Amino acid sequence: MNSSASDFHIEPLSGDHDRTAFSCEAAPLERYLKEQAGQEARKNVAATFVLLADDNRIAGYYTLSSTNIPVDDLPPELVKKLRLPRYPQLPATLLGRLARHSAFRGQGIGELLLLDALKRAYTLSKQIASLAVVVDAKDERAVRFYKDFGFEPFPDSPDRLFMQMDTIAKL
Repeated sequence: MNSSASDFHIEPLSGDHDRTAFSCEAAPLERYLKEQAGQEARKNVAATFVLLADDNRIAGYYTLSSTNIPVDDLPPELVKKLRLPRYPQLPATLLGRLARHSAFRGQGIGELLLLDALKRAYTLSKQIASLAVVVDAKDERAVRFYKDFGFEPFPDSPDRLFMQMDTIAKL
């Protein structure tokens, strides 16, 4: 049975959320939510957002933080096309982690989380400049997932991908 988006809501991680039952296919992502996410939020290192099912179970989560893109890492034709300033680094938003609970597999949770993260990053880019959202895909499956949504790989790092804010605005 597929759930609809209305069966879920997303909010910042807090101490009220039960993280102990969260289980996903990637042990490091599971461990991060259970052991590090709260600390990193308190230290302003990464903001974690949880997708809650109507029974308050964490169905998934993602993290956002600021980052920089070395201008030399971008495709030269893109730099020229966008007429970017000649700064050595350009501001971006890092989608550091994204995971869904194994119990919600096949229900579009990954897509729901990604779209919310992109929308949030775009909205905030109007207050704190950000050229793009950057992800570091953990494996080839994750690379395909992000490419399916329009992310482009950095020329010298095929597992590191980005999506320009102008592209996100059109979603």
